[in-house]
Amino acid sequence: MDAILVQLLNGLDKGGAYALIALGLTLVFGTLGVVNFAHGALFMLGSFVAVAFRQLLTLESVVLSATELSPWGTPLEIRTSYATSWFGDFGTVLIDWSVPISVLIAIPIMLLIGIVMERGLIKHFYKRPHAEQILVTFGLAIVLQEVIKAMFGANPIPQPMPEMMRGAADIGIYLGMAENAVTYPWWRMIYFFFSLSIIGMVFAFLRFTTFGMVVRAGMADREMVGLLGIDIDKKFTIMFGLAAVVAGLAGVMYTPMLPPTYSVGMDFLVLSFVVVVVGGMGSLPGAVAAGFLLGILQSFSAMTEVKSIIPGIDQIIVYLVAVIILLVLPRGLFGRKGVMED
Repeated sequence: MDAILVQLLNGLDKGGAYALIALGLTLVFGTLGVVNFAHGALFMLGSFVAVAFRQLLTLESVVLSATELSPWGTPLEIRTSYATSWFGDFGTVLIDWSVPISVLIAIPIMLLIGIVMERGLIKHFYKRPHAEQILVTFGLAIVLQEVIKAMFGANPIPQPMPEMMRGAADIGIYLGMAENAVTYPWWRMIYFFFSLSIIGMVFAFLRFTTFGMVVRAGMADREMVGLLGIDIDKKFTIMFGLAAVVAGLAGVMYTPMLPPTYSVGMDFLVLSFVVVVVGGMGSLPGAVAAGFLLGILQSFSAMTEVKSIIPGIDQIIVYLVAVIILLVLPRGLFGRKGVMED
């Protein structure tokens, strides 16, 4: 029972990442009709916003000590971060909380990146075949990851979580179990609730704001909205920017669990497209539901007891479930008629 609960929690936080990326993918496809293979790169760029911010905070001044010597007899180097020397204890707090603070910094940066991508490249492929959209966005993703590789190197760059959020929560005691029967890392729980909050805000924005209602109307009948005198293109551009923000924030908060590397976007992209297809192309609820479903299944398939019965099942479970679901429901769990059926 303890192992099952832990695997369920693992599946939920992993599913949260899948759901956030798939949600952004579905927003882009549902509004613009573009299959965006560069969306995983946006997740990667978000993670490197956190990396760059921490590197900026930890820039150091080096002073040679006039009194202390190193073991080799040379003057000892005294290193002090500029953040600490300028802001004192507050600078130390900034460094410790660099990842959560990066969330605030990533919002305008990712919004700008998304708008520039849409205006500079994506808009020219709205009416082109999906195969061409996939090729050009996949090429863009490769360019972006090579730029990041050149700037930050090829090795993973660990990002520590705030000190007070390290360690594990005793979940079992809240469920009436023995003390320390089930413990789970605090940060993974935070990521799960963070993903839920972002998903909730996106749905509330689309459901309860005038902007969101216009966007939903444009998704249903773009031409009719345009005939009403509404510049739907500008609103869709903003939606592309918001999709980039969602992917970027998912990347920022994932950095303490998976050290950022230039290839992390591609690692998540393939699984996220599977999530989108299983949930139903263009369906936001489907993307979220499929993200959590496949995350949980992938977590349980990684259990030793399961792998001893079916070796390698953890590597194929997502694709196996996708095949089964699509055989039974060709449009996915919540797919709409006519989407990508032309």
